[in-house]
Amino acid sequence: IRRHPDQETLKEMMLSAGLEDVSYHNLSGGVVALHVGFRY
Repeated sequence: IRRHPDQETLKEMMLSAGLEDVSYHNLSGGVVALHVGFRY
């Protein structure tokens, strides 16, 4: 967990991997984040 990227960094990683319309939603006060991205 110490090396897991923060929400914005993971979002940028997903965008650079070719996903579009990437967003995330914090759950449990930010302890967990659900990221969603689409490949069209």
